[in-house]
Amino acid sequence: MKSATKLAFILLAALAVSSCVSKKQFAALQMELDAANKDLGKCGESLNDYMNRLTACEQEKERLRADLRNAQSTDQLRQEQLQDLRAQLADAKTQRDKQLSRVEDLTNLSQSASDNIRETLAQLERKDKYIQLLQAAKTRADSINLALAVNLKGVLSEGIDDKDVEVKVDKTVVFVNLSDKMLYQSGSAKLTPRAMEVLGKIAKIVESRPELEVMVEGYTDNVPIKNSCMEDNWDLSVKRSTSVVRALQKEFKIDPNRLIAAGRGEYNTLADNSTPEGRAINRRTRIIILPKLDQFYDLLNPNMAPK
Repeated sequence: MKSATKLAFILLAALAVSSCVSKKQFAALQMELDAANKDLGKCGESLNDYMNRLTACEQEKERLRADLRNAQSTDQLRQEQLQDLRAQLADAKTQRDKQLSRVEDLTNLSQSASDNIRETLAQLERKDKYIQLLQAAKTRADSINLALAVNLKGVLSEGIDDKDVEVKVDKTVVFVNLSDKMLYQSGSAKLTPRAMEVLGKIAKIVESRPELEVMVEGYTDNVPIKNSCMEDNWDLSVKRSTSVVRALQKEFKIDPNRLIAAGRGEYNTLADNSTPEGRAINRRTRIIILPKLDQFYDLLNPNMAPK
């Protein structure tokens, strides 16, 4: 500011006395003016430098504020994590105390409780042996059923349409589904000559397995039947099954003590009765070859388990 005032003063003085100032004085004044301009330029540079520094300081201040905010957020997060860890530690200590209490309870078991545990383990061992016995019996039964099914398929595949005969293994039994058109005359329980041929083949397999029983189940479709011989579909299904059982007994000498006849009527269908094809599938006779009931009772008897 002093330099600027001085410069203005000199200019005014120069104007006032320009007409009467000597060249020497004018030169001196000119030099002072140049020096003042030079000082003014330096002041401008200093001002710019200070302004740049001020801007840099403001930016640094904002950066430091941002760093401070980040540090505060990080600190808050760490405090939350620390609080969570403290809660987990407290929970772990609680669980540890519970486990220690349980261990102490187990340690304080009486001799009677220890004897009970040993007895329980012994019972479990006996049950395990019994389970192994059942598993072995099931494996043996599965093998027998598989061999039986293979034999039946072999003897029934000769000269018989596959659509009329179906051999399956289901759980502990082997069964043969036979279509009604092959076994019976239409609407009756009278067996056809072809039925006798098929039953004769099945009888040979059954006769070779005296430890097995034979259940014959009759099925019909849902078309009602009523005539002088049949009261309804229940009646027809029972009569058809008894016709098969009677043939196995009388014609093929199967022990009647091994034979069971059952009628299932129009129920337990395999297909939809709304179509002719479905009704044809449902009209069938099922011959089930299964172990005798007393064999199952033996398996369920704990006294049969190995000692």
